[in-house]
Amino acid sequence: MADQNVPPPRRSPDDRWTGPQHPTSDGYRDLHRPTEPGAPARSGHEQPYAHHPHPGGYAPADHRPPADHWAPESADHARRPPVDHRAPQPTGPTPTRRGPQWVGPAGLPPTRGSGHAPAAGLPDLDDPDDDRRRTGRRRALAALGGTAAVVAGGAALAMSPQIRELFGGDPVGDATATAATDGNAARPSGQQPSQVRTYTEQNESYMGSRAGEALKRNAPAGGQTYSGPAAAAANTPVTVKTVLAKDPVRHLASRATFGATPKVLADIKRMGIDAWIRWQLDPDRIAPTKAELKLAELPSLKMTPMQLREQRDQLNERGVQPEREVVDATIARQIWSDRQLFEVMVDFWNDFLHVAADFDGGEVYRGSFDRDVVRRYALANYPDMLVAANRHPALLLYLNQNQSSKDAVNENLARENLELYSVGVDGGYTEKDVRQAALLQTGRGVNNGEYVFRGDRHYTGKVKILGFTHANSSNDPGQAEKVIDSYIRYLALHPSTARYVAQSLATRFVSDTPPKTLVDRLAKSYTTNRGAVKPLLMTLFSSSEFWASVGQKVRRPMEYLVATYRVLGVSAEPSPGYDHGDRKRTPYGEGLRQIHEKLRQLGQYPMGQPTPDGYPDVYLAWTSAGTMVNGWNESGDLLSGNRRMFSYAKPEQLAKAAPTAGAYLDALALRLVHQKLTAKEKALILGIAGVAATDRVDATFNGAITAIARALLASPQHHLR
Repeated sequence: MADQNVPPPRRSPDDRWTGPQHPTSDGYRDLHRPTEPGAPARSGHEQPYAHHPHPGGYAPADHRPPADHWAPESADHARRPPVDHRAPQPTGPTPTRRGPQWVGPAGLPPTRGSGHAPAAGLPDLDDPDDDRRRTGRRRALAALGGTAAVVAGGAALAMSPQIRELFGGDPVGDATATAATDGNAARPSGQQPSQVRTYTEQNESYMGSRAGEALKRNAPAGGQTYSGPAAAAANTPVTVKTVLAKDPVRHLASRATFGATPKVLADIKRMGIDAWIRWQLDPDRIAPTKAELKLAELPSLKMTPMQLREQRDQLNERGVQPEREVVDATIARQIWSDRQLFEVMVDFWNDFLHVAADFDGGEVYRGSFDRDVVRRYALANYPDMLVAANRHPALLLYLNQNQSSKDAVNENLARENLELYSVGVDGGYTEKDVRQAALLQTGRGVNNGEYVFRGDRHYTGKVKILGFTHANSSNDPGQAEKVIDSYIRYLALHPSTARYVAQSLATRFVSDTPPKTLVDRLAKSYTTNRGAVKPLLMTLFSSSEFWASVGQKVRRPMEYLVATYRVLGVSAEPSPGYDHGDRKRTPYGEGLRQIHEKLRQLGQYPMGQPTPDGYPDVYLAWTSAGTMVNGWNESGDLLSGNRRMFSYAKPEQLAKAAPTAGAYLDALALRLVHQKLTAKEKALILGIAGVAATDRVDATFNGAITAIARALLASPQHHLR
């Protein structure tokens, strides 16, 4: 289930900046630690994120320092993995290792006579001149072992892991030669990954069920593009079954923001659909809100990686956790920023080009990745974003590129660049392409907190990846980096990437099963405009499929909670009389951290997925009764004003009181879910208060106002977007 996707939150006793915590034996295991004294070390084939349910789930083994120790992540400070000295020690002469060594599930094979067993987990690269080093290994892509079963409203997926085997080869000067790229029965070099998996990507996996088929039957079909969004809205009838009002203004506000508010609805009506979308597509014109200006209270937010490294001790003493503050700030912007479409796209790219905040190094680099990669290009151009990401320390460390050299090739980043960040698992590449890409990308890494290119570690020789061919004859940084950038840009502009981005965008904005007609048009727009984002969004909003899809998306846990804060008009200022005590954070910072922790409990928070596939974007991935009830409880807390580091309108102030219960409920429904209810729905909610529609009530709904408002926030009208 969704609430099992991530390790439970843990705090350091003194609130120090400790970095991400060790997984523990509750299902998030430390692969380097024996289960009990005297027990053998774990094999390295066990899943550290044992509950991760998603297909394509890449589960990196933990290799972090103890929780009370922060250690730099550069190669010159890397940590050697522990050795199981109980393992049988090989004897005999040490063979000469020739050619690139490919990293398998257990790292590099042991050197005879070295006294080292195969390394478990994802150890950091140690001495670059040490032939015994163990580089990280790519965890198995999990393939679905059967169809989804719908149990108590939730999708339960049967998983069967496929473990990739170790590959080694003779030295070659041409990566396109078979000697360097042949596979074996478990990893066939010439076979497409999609041919050995049940589904092509995680969203599709959840829809491959009876429940998914039912959703497909109610999805809009066919469509066309109009001259602009307003024309498309005016000419598109809504024919799907839905409890939502078929109001284009409400529909736009629900999809292009993190939740409609009275202000957003008024802005769209006043400006018109076309003008409002153009305004949102130019976020630099939109002034920051007071709540955004208060983000200055998060001390690490604007700091560079070098500043974070240099001031680590001071930040520790103040209890600052940079990798959490970037998440706190993202939550604040989702709730209070007027740049809503921009924030929606930031969240989209954070799932598409995903780097988890809680990785070993996230405390230094994730904030910069958010600022300099995702936010810089969120409404600009995806090829530029992907090129920038592949030069950023966050991605290079997250996917172990810093450990990859021509003599010990780590394929993690090369694989994800193909499988997740560009063409997709069914985009036409093979295992042979992955390995050649991994050779091409050697040399890139991180040193002393900054991106570096190490020419002496770069493989030279001809490469051919999909349709990209290059002699790759130089290890000079200027020349070699241009070749790698050209390859990354080639991937970003590949027709399969255009379709993959289009499918993902249509799934986010339109339907869990978006019509092929729309995906085709979006892919064409992506290709024609060379990956530019704004024309892609204008094509989307000018398509009839978008306006016909009312009620076809369900809010994920984070979206539900953020929308609740927005619609209740929660203010970033503390409640009158709030006693802050001696907390290290300001009231605003403390409030954001509490929302952050609540989202962790719900199973979704910005940059929270530990694996590089990002969060799934379809309803069936999030159907958990426990998660829904937890969200409803938070709604009740907000209506009661329990987080006093924020301030609230009282429930009886949300809407103008009416003399009869029915009229008052109508006013509350318009305020909280932006539409009237049916007679049946009204009767159900009035039953909570024990009154009839014609009964007279006061401003507190005869004492039931909180219960009535909470019922509206638990309704399908608030869960749908």
